[in-house]
Amino acid sequence: MEHIKINQESWDKRTKIHVSSDFYDVKGFVSGSSSLTEIELSELGNVSEKKLLHLQCHFGLDTLSWAREGAIVTGVDLSPVAIEKANEIKNQVKLQANFICSDVYEFGKGVQPNFDIAFTSYGTICWLPHLDNWAKTIANSIKPNGIFYMADFHPIHDLVSGYSYFHSSTPNIEQEGTYTENCDGKKSTLITWAHPISEILNSLIKAGIKIDHLNEYPFSPYNCFDGLEEREKGRFYLAKSGNDVPLIYTIKGTKTA
Repeated sequence: MEHIKINQESWDKRTKIHVSSDFYDVKGFVSGSSSLTEIELSELGNVSEKKLLHLQCHFGLDTLSWAREGAIVTGVDLSPVAIEKANEIKNQVKLQANFICSDVYEFGKGVQPNFDIAFTSYGTICWLPHLDNWAKTIANSIKPNGIFYMADFHPIHDLVSGYSYFHSSTPNIEQEGTYTENCDGKKSTLITWAHPISEILNSLIKAGIKIDHLNEYPFSPYNCFDGLEEREKGRFYLAKSGNDVPLIYTIKGTKTA
């Protein structure tokens, strides 16, 4: 599909920018820091010896951070540049990880229920035109009673930024730079879709994932939007008309046996 090719080329370009950014701090990660935030670390909990599938893993810092937490990790991403970099970092820090270059839908066609946990986070599902096959990929990848966990930017933020909250088959097509501090005005074509919370939950339920929690947070762990205020260390808030905008939501679910 054309959108996959266009977005893959854009993420190839973005990867080259991101690996040298302070935002991703690859140097710090190589020195031993984790790229995971307080939210997913506290909510997902102990992953030691668990087989963890990370969908849309970019160049693998979160995947490898889960490996440092003791998980047996597999990361999947559509960008060959990102996967190549993930393998370079894996070898540099001497961690075990399996990285696969594939888009989510194609990966889902052959996936087996070998994983204890499926994980995705921060800016992933907006690149997908529909969620039913995404949810099927998740359900088909985890064992009975396996866990699905996601943390992502709240779609309400898109609404207050002037975009649609509700899904449309017609995507947003824009020329944009990236969110790191070193983008230098470099722009790529990006094709994205809005997905409201109801669509996300219903696609997972339809695929056989029992929803255990839906949580919402008034802060982002990343300073990646205009107008954010760091009121507490590592917590960035956005107020509209004196009220905090929900910036992050998390979903945790269990595959029904």
